[in-house]
Order: sequence, then C-alpha cells, then structure tokens
Amino acid sequence: MKDRPRTQDFDWALLAIVAAISTIGLLEIYSSTHAAANMAGLQWRQLTWIGIGVVGMFLISRIDYHTLMDQAPALYMFGLATLLVVLAIGHSRFGARRWVALGGGVNLQVSELMKLIIIIVLARFFAEVRTDRLTLTDLLKVAVLTGVPVGLILIQPDLGTAMVLVPVAVVGAFLAGIEWKHLAVGAVLVALMIPIGWNMRTHLKPYQQQRIETFLHPEENPRGAGYQILQSEIAVGSGGFWGKGFGKGSQNQLGFVPVRYSDFILAALAEEQGFIGVIVVLLLYLGLILRLVDNAQKAKDRAGMFVVMGVTAILGFHVLVNASMVIGYMPVTGIPLPLMSYGGSSTAFVFLALGLVMNVRMRRFVN
Repeated sequence: MKDRPRTQDFDWALLAIVAAISTIGLLEIYSSTHAAANMAGLQWRQLTWIGIGVVGMFLISRIDYHTLMDQAPALYMFGLATLLVVLAIGHSRFGARRWVALGGGVNLQVSELMKLIIIIVLARFFAEVRTDRLTLTDLLKVAVLTGVPVGLILIQPDLGTAMVLVPVAVVGAFLAGIEWKHLAVGAVLVALMIPIGWNMRTHLKPYQQQRIETFLHPEENPRGAGYQILQSEIAVGSGGFWGKGFGKGSQNQLGFVPVRYSDFILAALAEEQGFIGVIVVLLLYLGLILRLVDNAQKAKDRAGMFVVMGVTAILGFHVLVNASMVIGYMPVTGIPLPLMSYGGSSTAFVFLALGLVMNVRMRRFVN
C-alpha cells in the first residue's frame, strides 16, 4: 500500500482513447466550419476548452473523492441553487433559459455542473446502503434526489440534459441491488406513463411537440421540422462504406447538415469518412466505456465504484442517444457526442468527470 496517490497511476490507456476521440472531433469541427466565415476557427476554441478541461481533470483528481462525497449535501444544495438562478436571470437562447453569462462572450450551462454533482450525491447514497437489496424507501429517496434537479432542468426547458441524469440513478440502483418486484413495478409505471405522456404532449413547448411529430413522420415536412433528421440521414447514407474524403462531403461542406459541428457531428463524419470512420469512432467509445468499467471494478471501495459507474452511465447514454438521433431512431434532443461535439460546458464536464475516475483509480492502493 502507498501513502499517497501519484499521477503515474493515471489510466494512460483511457487518456489515449480520450485524446484520439478529441482529435477526430477537432478535425471534423474544422472540416465542418472552415468554409463558413462566421464559424471559422471554432476548432481552436474547442481546443481551448479541451485544455481547460485537462487542467480541471488534473485538479479534481488531486482532491480525495471521499472528501467530495463528504460535501455531497452542500454540493447538492449549491447545484439546485444555481439551477434556480438560471431560471431567474439566466441567458436565453433558442427559446430556452439554460446559460449563465460569465463575461467575454462565455456562457456556462449550469445543468452540466449538475451532472457532476448528481454523480457524487448518488454515489454517496448508494455507498451508505448497508443491505444487499434496496428497500422501497431507498428507491423513493433516489427518485426524489434525482427528480428535483430533473424537474428544474425540465422547466428551462432542457429535456435532453434532464434525461441524462436518470441513467445515473438507474445504474446505481441496479448495482446496489434492486428487487425484481420493484423492477417490475417500475416497468409497469413506465409503460403506463407512455400513453399519459402522449396525451399530455399538447402541454409541451411548441418546438418540443414539433420534435415528437417530426421523429414519427419526418417526411411530412421535409423543408421544415423534418429537415434536420432527413438531412442527417442523407449525409450518413451518402458516405457509403469508405466516405467521400476529408472536407469533401457535400451535405457537410454546403451546410445542409444542421449544427454539423455539434449535435450532428457524427452525421458529418459519416459522410466524409463513411461506415469505416463511424465504426472506428464507435469502437473508440466502446474502448472508453470498457476502460471505465474496468476502473470501477478495481475501485478501492463501493463509493469509488459508484462514482466511476455514474460517469460511465452518463457518457454511455450520451453516445447511445446521439448516435441514434443522427440516424432517426430517436428524437432530436440536443444531447452532444462526448469529446467530439463542439461545446465548452459539455467538454469541461467530460474532463471533470474523467478527473473523478482518475481520482478513484489513483487511490485504489492508498492506505
């Protein structure tokens, strides 16, 4: 056993995968934006955020995760307070109030911070459960802890980010031990909520209603609400097996693919690098997930395991939803592709979350 953690104990294989995905993302952001005068240079801004994220990752890895978990109640209240601040004075864009202006043209999406906090809060809760099966009371507590921030994020409204918090609770409950009867009841409730939710869709924001209708029937409005999905599918299909080549995708270069540098960056990649390029990227993400699971298995205690699996749940959910979205298998929700999509807050979150993973890994042999 060692007296203190060392940077040499970082998972360098995991960081190599992260570097590979980030590099592909930077190249594709450049390819998607260099021809547009109003977007040229976005790859350098993304590189800056990656640099800030790496610094944050190293810093958070130095703070014992047990210390962070001791502060979970305070962090949780701080997170809720910041979400309330966003609702009160937040910066509004695209009909949603999700950002806090930090000055210099930089806006922070506070819900990304809440992702990090909910990982720590739920990890502490599950680690403190002393039985091998969660009681109904435990599950209700998890539902409340998760449901309050989910509700505040939904009010912004930001359905995509609100959805991302749920897998942390689901994966944690599964690992902590959930009884089959509770699982069955949950499945029945979800099944019942589907028709109820469908009947209540008229209470959603107009653009949210439009996204649901577009997902079901995109061909009915190809130049309006269905434009995003249809253009994404065209880009993916036109790439074929080998792709058209870097910087040669017509859908991408001519701007037909919407937000091709962010939410639909995988569609832009598919057009230029083809099926092979997409498979390479998805294999890299698979390697990322497997390395995270390996770190969870090697954690010193239950608390560390739940922290790493919380990170795994969120990143895995991001990849699954984004990849499904660009081929029309899920509605457009605005969930970015981790490490590839352009975005400061989302990029910073991923690296801070990886900092938690390194934190747990570095302390697995510490007294």
